[in-house]
Amino acid sequence: MSFLPCIVIPCYNHGATIGGMVERLSSHGLYIFIVDDGSDTATATALQSLAAREPLVRLFCMPENRGKGAAVMHGLRAAKAGGFSHALQIDADGQHDTADVARFLAAGQSCPGAVICGQPIYDESVPKGRLYGRYLTHVWVWIETLSFAIGDSMCGFRLYPLTTVIPLIDRVAISRRMSFDTEILVRLVWQGVPVQNLNTRVTYPKDGVSHFDLFWDNLRISATHSRLVLGMILRLPRLLARRLFGRVPDTAGKADPTHWAAFAERGCTWGLGLVATAYRLLGRRVALLVLLPVVTYFFLTGRQARWASRNYLQRLASHAGPDAAIPAATLTTIFRHFLAFTESGLDKLAVWHGDIKRHQLNFPNEAAFKKVAYSGQGALFIGAHLGNLEITRALAVTGGVAKVTAVVYSEHARRFATTLASASGRFGVNLLQAGDFWLDTAIALKEKIAQGELLVIVGDRTPPADNGRVVRANFLGHPALFAQGPFVLAHLLECPVYLFFCLKEGDRYCVHLEHFAERVILPRRERQLALAGYAQRYAQRLETYCQRAPLQWFNFFDFWRDTSQKNKTSNTIGSTGSETGKA
Repeated sequence: MSFLPCIVIPCYNHGATIGGMVERLSSHGLYIFIVDDGSDTATATALQSLAAREPLVRLFCMPENRGKGAAVMHGLRAAKAGGFSHALQIDADGQHDTADVARFLAAGQSCPGAVICGQPIYDESVPKGRLYGRYLTHVWVWIETLSFAIGDSMCGFRLYPLTTVIPLIDRVAISRRMSFDTEILVRLVWQGVPVQNLNTRVTYPKDGVSHFDLFWDNLRISATHSRLVLGMILRLPRLLARRLFGRVPDTAGKADPTHWAAFAERGCTWGLGLVATAYRLLGRRVALLVLLPVVTYFFLTGRQARWASRNYLQRLASHAGPDAAIPAATLTTIFRHFLAFTESGLDKLAVWHGDIKRHQLNFPNEAAFKKVAYSGQGALFIGAHLGNLEITRALAVTGGVAKVTAVVYSEHARRFATTLASASGRFGVNLLQAGDFWLDTAIALKEKIAQGELLVIVGDRTPPADNGRVVRANFLGHPALFAQGPFVLAHLLECPVYLFFCLKEGDRYCVHLEHFAERVILPRRERQLALAGYAQRYAQRLETYCQRAPLQWFNFFDFWRDTSQKNKTSNTIGSTGSETGKA
């Protein structure tokens, strides 16, 4: 998302303060959209004069007073029509510290999809009745969102992402008066939009003008909270599911064009902790019962995930041919796909809790694995979000067979790792959390190889960072992007490379180990051609194992969409980050 901000100021009879505010705001070099909400003649004249002498000011005049919310929405729509990506709302009464504008903009540029919301720090000038009265609204907002995401819903100093806000205000009849600030934040949280709270000083000027009507505005605010509480009740299943498992990506029946890493992972610490506790105290069956309603809800509401599952199964069936035992992509099959993903998470808990034993593992090529493990040479194992690699890592660690280091994307694995560590402290043993791999990280991994360790990464996700390098390969009959990182890392480590998959077959787990290359060689002049060759070999083997376990490949996004504009060059080694813990 590009970042092109402007400032929106709703103004109603603030002629005494607006000039000083614009003067201070002009230093930031941003266009300033002032919406005159039917002010008196003196203020209207002052605003006309201000717009005439300030080149950055754009003035919009409402024919009559329609309320703060109406003025803000008018300014937001004008900003969007002007090509701006974000709008910084700031009230015209002079209460807010304009020196904090730079901090709001920096936060918005860092997280362009979030609402940056001011959280007031009051001085002694604040009226005590107003201060204490806000806490009642805070409590209602926490109830309405089932969260503490919003620090202060009434602060009129905030930065909006317009691509998110404009569709909302065009679709929903939001309050046009003082309760607008609260209602729009609650509805954005309902949509899963992240909120960042930024401390900011608030001062009540002695000669300040307040348009808050003690009776009517409190009545309107009460009516707004009544609607929002009703809305919360209607959305309760979804809000509870989000509390359990994070934001559910949802689109209008087609694949979301966002890179997989933009989707919040379905596994926040609180939700996974609940499942881990249920598993530890009551066993696997009860834990699955705890999860079943949530999985059903995700299935019913997760149109993007359902689309991705159907798309994958259809491509797999077409590629495998009519004689292959690939289930038809019906709603029942797609639900089984969802359920298989959920059960794989429980299997991870089970193995680290010691409830999956060595005899439940079928390992046809175990002799070759032990030869590698005991050789003292070290090796790189490339897996996928297929089956359950965590089973084999856990059994290797707990059984002392080998020292295995799993490499994961830190931003997506941390919560899952925390929960599994609560089930067994051994989970965190040799778990390397990293994003993109710089040279010093590669050197550290090479030292592990020299010490005879085994490194495990996955190869079926492109790196989340913009500078991640990718390579195209045909997968299930269509071009797809794969990360260069595993192959670049294998080249740098100068060690043997194996493919490694663990598939569930009934009540047992079958481990498949294949020799991929004694060394990955990337000639300088033919580097891209060599990378494409390695990626294609990996993709072909992944196809084979997907046919063996069609419902155990867990990538619920459009895998074949070109998300890159790539291939880019950078100072990083192509990202070798991966997830072994979850899909």
